Amino acid sequence: MLAKKDPIYVTQPFMPPLEEFNEYLKDIWDSRWLTNNGKFHIQLEQELCDYLGVKHLSLFSNGTLALIVALNTLRITGEVITTPFSFVATTHALHWNSIKPVFVDIEPDYFNLDVSKIEAAITPKTTAIMPVHVYGNPCYTEKIDTIAKTYGLRVIYDACHAFGVTQNENSVLNSGDLSVLSFHATKVFNTFEGGAIICHDEGTKKRIDFLKNFGFADEVTVVSPGINAKMNEIQAAFGLLQLKYLDENRIKRKIIADLYREQLKNTPGISMLYDIPGVKHSYNYFPIVVTKDYKISRDKLYETFKEYNIFSRRYFYPLISEFSTYSALSSSNPDNLPVATSIAKQVLCLPIYPSLDLQDVKDICEIINS
Repeated sequence: MLAKKDPIYVTQPFMPPLEEFNEYLKDIWDSRWLTNNGKFHIQLEQELCDYLGVKHLSLFSNGTLALIVALNTLRITGEVITTPFSFVATTHALHWNSIKPVFVDIEPDYFNLDVSKIEAAITPKTTAIMPVHVYGNPCYTEKIDTIAKTYGLRVIYDACHAFGVTQNENSVLNSGDLSVLSFHATKVFNTFEGGAIICHDEGTKKRIDFLKNFGFADEVTVVSPGINAKMNEIQAAFGLLQLKYLDENRIKRKIIADLYREQLKNTPGISMLYDIPGVKHSYNYFPIVVTKDYKISRDKLYETFKEYNIFSRRYFYPLISEFSTYSALSSSNPDNLPVATSIAKQVLCLPIYPSLDLQDVKDICEIINS
């Protein structure tokens, strides 16, 4: 029997050396420039563009505001086709823009939006598709793009799990009209809280930047009813420091993911998602699927982990479509979402973060295997 551990959470933010962060803080303190497009904000936008291989990026104070502004940037109205298998902020962003979400089922391999179901959900009120790169696994972007062009729809990707993800050496963030990132503390790259919108032209970036700063074009000109969604200098400085360690931390995450797969490959009733050929993954999460062939239920395993101070996460459960805000929608009917409904009852994300000890990974697998 394994001894009870110090708490192990599903993720832990990477904390760079404090003395390095203090250097940035001293600079901010001395300059008295705390927000409003300071030098670290400008520097981080440029360094992220270079690192991610994108043309234009606008920083935000959090990913949810970035989603809300992305929809407003493209003036999306009416209905938007999206997934029920995501964090609720995906659909809340639609709600805050008075847009009706239309849920479509997911595919069973990587839990992304099922492209074969999209066209049947299109109505005269449909204006856009908002897919999610679930756990950082890229959607079928080419098929989604073809559907969007055929029906005259816009595409905004919720790419909050897809920081640094490439497919055939091209950033997945360049897909669609816009992509949105989250820099929340649970993410591979974080700025405490934070986010970004990736766009493809200077004019769109200018509109995004107006909208996130109250609509100000200059000191005396307001060109649109914007909000306050700016990233401050302390967040930006933390992001610059995170970037220095990002590649090293990604390697550590991959080692952990590979160890999980090795330890669990022969476990009856446990299935895993494997890396997609040609894709550079973020390893932000490590989900397993606890099937009916496993000895106990997913929820029982979830509770068993807690007995050892191990805190996994049923991510995503419940489905967004099951929350009271959205459950009355016709597209929320479980009969319309059989794959998503099934996966939500079986998925469990195991701890993965750069400082996680490999012996702890083995112990987690021992609990599953025992």
